[in-house]
Amino acid sequence: MGDLAVIFDADRKFVAMALYDPESPIQFKILHVGKPTKIDDAWWVDTFRRALGVRQEFLDDPDADHLAYRIINGENDGLGGFVVDRYADTLVIKLYSAAWIPHLSRLTRLLLDVTGCGSAILRLARNLQAEKRSADLFGLSDGDVIAGTLPDGPVQFAEGGLLFEADVRTGQKTGHFLDQRANRILVGEMARGRDVLDVFASTGGFSVHAAAGGARSVHSVDISPPTIAAAERNMALNSRLEAVANCDFTTEVGDAFEVMVQLARAEKDYDIVVVDPPSFAQRQANVDGALRAYTRLTHLALRLVRPGGVLMQASCSSRVPADLFFDTVLDAAEDAGRSMREIARTGHDVDHPIGFREGAYLKAGFWTVGKRR
Repeated sequence: MGDLAVIFDADRKFVAMALYDPESPIQFKILHVGKPTKIDDAWWVDTFRRALGVRQEFLDDPDADHLAYRIINGENDGLGGFVVDRYADTLVIKLYSAAWIPHLSRLTRLLLDVTGCGSAILRLARNLQAEKRSADLFGLSDGDVIAGTLPDGPVQFAEGGLLFEADVRTGQKTGHFLDQRANRILVGEMARGRDVLDVFASTGGFSVHAAAGGARSVHSVDISPPTIAAAERNMALNSRLEAVANCDFTTEVGDAFEVMVQLARAEKDYDIVVVDPPSFAQRQANVDGALRAYTRLTHLALRLVRPGGVLMQASCSSRVPADLFFDTVLDAAEDAGRSMREIARTGHDVDHPIGFREGAYLKAGFWTVGKRR
């Protein structure tokens, strides 16, 4: 496990170097292609610095030491199964393959040197937390502090001039959904004087940006009580801002589909409705079900958007191509008798570069919604 493999073509010519994971569906995690090279500390440092160069705008930010952004985006940065997010002074290293475990101590040391961060946390994908993989993990567990020290409680960081907390040890993903950063900021720019509904709100990223942008009210809905509690704390972290203090912020724990039905029956409506669900298509067999879910969400959301208001709807299902997702939303709007004028179609923020077709998982649409026909 984690051995360095040299790959040759049928003519015995060098093709690539990779890490070997015999238990993975993709057994070779390609590191280098082209001419033979030595995979040593200098190679790793150069690879990490190239990845940082893609994210130069974060490094140049005056608040750089307090930001949160992705440093290594797995295969999209040429390091399959290896993801690194930075939250202020803490690195969160998430592994999707046990092939990285034998190299973890070395790579953590080099990453801390390159970034200047003081601590590192290990997060393991679900497939690595199963008992059958425990022998590959050398006693490591999800959420372990693998370098430096980390105080009890969440890590605070800045995003778009606002403060947030991230539970880097047990929270979803690595503690925060960094890929939606630019879309959250865009919602904030649209929110002044508006009533906002944020379903699948998670820890309140869209909600906080909307409030800080001057929203009159924000209602956040999520099925998880701990994440709603985190959303409330994130809002409170920014209560020093007049706009946040003046916003009528409410939360609700519940299934988004059911809550949206209840809100429509109560004749509630909003100027902006944000629909950012989890992935509905973990497998190819789930795609048809995912499309039905997107259709239903669009129907429900449009019952709650005032004429002239905005629908923001997203998909993070990599198996649902962007064109298919957007066509599904627009077809659902047509069925619902609501016209929609496109404002923007967006995807990943810049710290989530796309290096191959399947790496483009996130898509989001913003539409102005017309009157009911």
